[in-house]
Amino acid sequence: MSGLMSMGLFLAVGLALLAGFPVAFTLAGVALIFALIGIMTGIFDPAFLSAFPSRIFGIMSNETLIAVPVFVFMGVMLERSKLADQLLQALAQLMRRIPGGLGLAVMLVGALMAASTGIVGATVVTMGLISLPTMLRNNYAPSIATGTICAAGTLGQIIPPSIVLILLADVLSNAYQQAQLHSGIFSPETISVGELFAGALLPGLVLVVLYMLYLTVLAFIKPSMMPAVGQEPDEDVSLFTLLNLLAGPLLLIVAVLGSILLGLATPTEAAAVGATGAMLLALKQKQLSVATLRAVVYQSASVSAMVFMILIGASLFSLVFRGYGGDEYVQSLLTNLPGGQTGALLVVMLVLFLLGFILDFIEITYVVIPIVGPVLLAMDIDPIWLGVMIAINLQTSFLTPPFGFALFYLRGVAPPEISTISIYKGVIPFIAIQLVMLGLLTLWPKLATWLPAMLYAG
Repeated sequence: MSGLMSMGLFLAVGLALLAGFPVAFTLAGVALIFALIGIMTGIFDPAFLSAFPSRIFGIMSNETLIAVPVFVFMGVMLERSKLADQLLQALAQLMRRIPGGLGLAVMLVGALMAASTGIVGATVVTMGLISLPTMLRNNYAPSIATGTICAAGTLGQIIPPSIVLILLADVLSNAYQQAQLHSGIFSPETISVGELFAGALLPGLVLVVLYMLYLTVLAFIKPSMMPAVGQEPDEDVSLFTLLNLLAGPLLLIVAVLGSILLGLATPTEAAAVGATGAMLLALKQKQLSVATLRAVVYQSASVSAMVFMILIGASLFSLVFRGYGGDEYVQSLLTNLPGGQTGALLVVMLVLFLLGFILDFIEITYVVIPIVGPVLLAMDIDPIWLGVMIAINLQTSFLTPPFGFALFYLRGVAPPEISTISIYKGVIPFIAIQLVMLGLLTLWPKLATWLPAMLYAG
């Protein structure tokens, strides 16, 4: 009966979310209803709910999570600085003489903004607003233009410093400790945000290279879909102008990511450096004002409040789910699957991929990963490798028609003449590239584990 109630809880939350109810209150509200039913029927121990205040205190005192609102501030400030717009114009002018040059410029700026902001939705919307009109005006096929923008925007999922990776590192660290304690290891190891950043760095860069290789090949095979655009002599951009535009975001990335990877600063300290650097860049671009600062603070507080409310709701959900023995049910289900470790991993990846159609990464990270993570990690799966695989898997899900979040973000800012089918067609090759990336990581796990081992050995 308890197992059925735990699965019913999961199903009820999914249906409520599909009905459009707010995520945080859905998680907490449905969990409380199921807990009340269980208490009244005598199949749920109310002592589980007494742990909820300590869960909230744990969230409040978690130093890693303090980095989230600061990184959000950094990303929103960079978005308001108009730096991406100027950088795209400079790169586009530099590369417009070659077929596909504008598409390559969009991908480079998208990767740079992803590494600077770490916010998927903001990057897709920003790139859609500033680059889609330019690409269409220069006779790019709508499917190529929209596919490139969606793919570039979702790089914020995997290229550090990513908010996704910060939250994922926190959850996987707890899951890894649980798995070790369950295996009888009473001095468990942890994984840090820096280790997951290091693990995601090489796969993220390889993914950018594969994207650009695809665009280059397509430009030479079908130049009419990605034409080179001639320019007048007075439109030439100087190397000094380009370097001047690139210097700010590159220094910001090096300062933030480098300080974390080298152990010179915690994620929270590095985020504070990034936020300060973002304000300096906005000041340099003459975009920093009291009104801008007020808007950035308001938006950052709004996003951060949403993240932490979901986290609190997910904590209550997981307590009730465990109270019904749901974690034991899931463990039994996964460990008894044919294929052992491989079978369990395939099923979890497929479930996460499908959940990515209806849940944002925050809900998946805090609702699903705490349930399946300890089971997979107890099967001797490397936590860094698993984290990178999950991040790329969700990135693929967010690109996949018809429900991918990135498609909805771009649809919201694309002009009416761009059909939804064109957006769907454009992302298919990039989805295939991401599946190739998942295959490469499966064949060569060291793509994700080599750099963390080098940087954090001993």
